Amino acid sequence: MKKDKIKLLVISAMLFCLGLVLPFFTGQIPKIGNMLLPMHIPVLLCGLICGWQYGGVVGFCLPIIRSLLFGMPVLYPNAIGMAFELLTYGIFAGLLFEKSRWHCIKSLYKCLVITMLAGRIVWGVAQVFMLGLGDEGFSFALFLTKGFVNAIPGLVLQFTLIPAIMLVLKRTHLMPRRQV
Repeated sequence: MKKDKIKLLVISAMLFCLGLVLPFFTGQIPKIGNMLLPMHIPVLLCGLICGWQYGGVVGFCLPIIRSLLFGMPVLYPNAIGMAFELLTYGIFAGLLFEKSRWHCIKSLYKCLVITMLAGRIVWGVAQVFMLGLGDEGFSFALFLTKGFVNAIPGLVLQFTLIPAIMLVLKRTHLMPRRQV
């Protein structure tokens, strides 16, 4: 039992470090980084592989620590809003996949869709609380643009990369908890 917890903790730490490093590949061009969402992938994987508790902690801490260490994303409002979004990603991905009847690709895609929608809604609510509503604050048009339209390349990347990684982990018998 203790060995399993240590394994999950090490995997979570590795995915956390990956989340710190991945944005450097797109960091030179912030517009591309905003579209590819590089910090989302390790958090989703952490929730799916290690469970909702680990995914939630990694998701909440990752953008804030990255902001404090490297100055990107900007702490207020970006990193704080992302912290709540990625917290939701980690928790929802882990819970939905754990509770799904079958751990197959179809259920993985269902979990990803629900998780991504929930995360975007939480991000939007966090932005409203931080920036307020209206023309001077956070509008519904801004929510749709930043939350969905600009994120289409990142969502496509997540929908292709995450199931592929999960299948590789299953076929190589490296999945520590669940099967896909």
